[in-house]
Amino acid sequence: MTGTTEKLRVRDLRKTFGQVVALTDAQFDLAEGEFLTLLGPSGSGKTTMLMIIAGLIQPDKGEVWIDGKLATFAPSYKRDIGMVFQNYALFPHMTVHENIAFPLRMRRMAESKIRDEVQRVLDIVRLPHVADRLPRALSGGQQQRIALARCMVYRPSIILMDEPLGALDKKLRDQMQLEIKQLHTELGITILYVTHDQEEAMIMSDRICLMNDARIEQLGTPADLYFKPRTVFAADFLGESNLLDGVVQSAGHGRATVKSAGDAVIKAPAADVFAVGQAVKFMVRPERLRLLDPVESADNVIEGTLDQIIMVGGVTKYYVRLPTGPVVSATRLTRGPVTGLERGTRVRLGWPADSTVLLPT
Repeated sequence: MTGTTEKLRVRDLRKTFGQVVALTDAQFDLAEGEFLTLLGPSGSGKTTMLMIIAGLIQPDKGEVWIDGKLATFAPSYKRDIGMVFQNYALFPHMTVHENIAFPLRMRRMAESKIRDEVQRVLDIVRLPHVADRLPRALSGGQQQRIALARCMVYRPSIILMDEPLGALDKKLRDQMQLEIKQLHTELGITILYVTHDQEEAMIMSDRICLMNDARIEQLGTPADLYFKPRTVFAADFLGESNLLDGVVQSAGHGRATVKSAGDAVIKAPAADVFAVGQAVKFMVRPERLRLLDPVESADNVIEGTLDQIIMVGGVTKYYVRLPTGPVVSATRLTRGPVTGLERGTRVRLGWPADSTVLLPT
């Protein structure tokens, strides 16, 4: 966590809609100044969690604490939270100034103070010149920044953001990711963010709460989830991964060997939870695999047939079909046109033992 003060505490939340379980056994803490992202596929429970925290739906069970106060059944307006939605939710008939001033007027702030506060947040989002425009006169990115300004102007304890960049094109979305992250860093605001975009979560978050099938699958830093996934789902959902079947041959003292379906013996770090004879998956990220020269060695080596070479700008991807059928990918920086390799070439792939992650099936 980036802060020391607990802003939000969620304990044992559960929510059902008829026979459908939308959320169960959910619990986590959010520290002051932290950027925590709820990440997962559609139907995983992330928006249900956000709506419960916002007070827009009530849980069947569990507790929500905000700033040390029990808020499970408190109305939204008493929770000291702000929300930013995907569709911006700006009033189309109001100017930018009036949109931002609206929550302050609802709180009966003096007009002189309102003018100062609106100007303050317009400067923060770098749009002081659009105060007199209507929302339709702004670009999508500008509207999103105004929606964020309206949320920040009354200084809520926590800002909730529900897929706020989903309606933007990729270039603008990439730009807005960095702008929101910069604002978070500069202002120290506390943000709970919802997205299904794994790259967005990796770029923006201090921690990621990965959700699957109405539960929290894994909670940790982006590096934790990427390099140390605890489940097959986590390994497969976040980033590109090669997942192969194997059986544990030996285990102990923090190490293990696994016999793959192609009879290669794979070395890996391993917790003591794995037993000899246990069926497992082992994962290695594409960027850790490298094409070996004929005489070159590595901790782990597998062989296959080169299936495709695809250049994607700054990286080139090599797809290799193993004798048992699966295709694995290796990625390396593009240094120029690929020469000397053709489809159908027999190749060897190698990687360090410590880059292997063993996962229970």
